[in-house]
Amino acid sequence: MSVAERIAGAGDVLILCDHASNHVPEDIDLGIDPALLVKHIAIDIGAAAVSRGLAERLGAPALLATVSRLVIDLNREVDAPGLIPHVSDGHAIPGNAGADRVERIARFHAPYHRAIAAQVRAQRPALIVSVHSFTPALETGIAAPRPWEAGVLYNRDARAARPAIDWLGAQGIPTGDNEPYSGRILNATMNRHAEATGIPYLGIEIRNDHISDPAGVTRWCEILTNLVTIVRDHLAQGRAAAT
Repeated sequence: MSVAERIAGAGDVLILCDHASNHVPEDIDLGIDPALLVKHIAIDIGAAAVSRGLAERLGAPALLATVSRLVIDLNREVDAPGLIPHVSDGHAIPGNAGADRVERIARFHAPYHRAIAAQVRAQRPALIVSVHSFTPALETGIAAPRPWEAGVLYNRDARAARPAIDWLGAQGIPTGDNEPYSGRILNATMNRHAEATGIPYLGIEIRNDHISDPAGVTRWCEILTNLVTIVRDHLAQGRAAAT
């Protein structure tokens, strides 16, 4: 099984979706009710459809992960405690208690990130866009319901994030600035392939009830197409002014 679905494109933007799939390989038993695989703990609901639609509109290449985050979370450093989750939003994942961490990293995490690194080297994109979704509220109830429709995540490099937050706000879209998660804490894929290589990036989070049906996906593909185009042009103008 390939660790990433690859979408070809000739554009100067690269689209990534770390949590695009809820697939669990047949030889891995998570010990959970299969009904959990349609929940946000297993997959970023709607993110794959948005990523594909955005890639099509921009003519951009994309890489979409093909394994569930319950098997291994590809947007975590290899030494992160939550890399192979034993509990997720209050649900026990008993099959992961005895998981071979080294084997899962070698089988899924390492080749996925090698594929991204190879694409970045070959393409040298002007902008990397990482697409995620978040649930309106955690089932555990340990946090307040999330009022945002979208969030923009970033760590040290806010070159793309700042104009993106401003533009989304100007469209009347309630947008979290490093919410509902902070990119200073959860930003592994972008830290590795964008910040470490000097490439600007957008870490986009969309509330999953807004992209759980085709109409919502279409709406957000349109929003993100406009957003990415505006941010890319803003970055290009900045580079031109600096030369």
